[in-house]
Amino acid sequence: MHLSKKAEYALRAVINLGIANQMGRAALPGSELAEANRLPLKFIERILQELRDAGWVVTHRGKFGGYSLTDTGKIAKMGDIVRKMDGRLAPICCASEFAYQKCSCPDEEHCGLRMIMIDVRNAIANILDRYTLSQVVEVTMRKMRRDGIVPPFATPESAADSNHKQKLKADPADGFLASLSEM
Repeated sequence: MHLSKKAEYALRAVINLGIANQMGRAALPGSELAEANRLPLKFIERILQELRDAGWVVTHRGKFGGYSLTDTGKIAKMGDIVRKMDGRLAPICCASEFAYQKCSCPDEEHCGLRMIMIDVRNAIANILDRYTLSQVVEVTMRKMRRDGIVPPFATPESAADSNHKQKLKADPADGFLASLSEM
């Protein structure tokens, strides 16, 4: 599976909206969300519009306006967010459960490639459909607190109290499932 930039940015956006909510921020301006992720504002706003159309994000007008998660957004499964942005989780179209398309294979039912890609799709879906956005935010916040990292959108007072540690490589022990098992 290759996650598109659109899906990646959507996931980053909703996770950051969840973190902002945990930090007491009722709404987050799109510009602040784009800056925190180092992403183009126009692209983030289009993604947030799609998330709003799905019922996961709501907009607030005014001086302290911006975007926030709906109650439905907080319990959205990570797989549903990816499907909304990318249309499917399967690496190839003929292995997709929700966005199936016939492939060029002459015997799809006995195709070894399709069979293994269905297993890949199932493994990906089993993880992404197991966790809600709130669970991902909770584990992310717990790991930040454990490592002494100031969460994004924290107040200046809380930022001054923290020391920043930064890891530069992806360690398997830093994965979501590993962090979840530390509970």
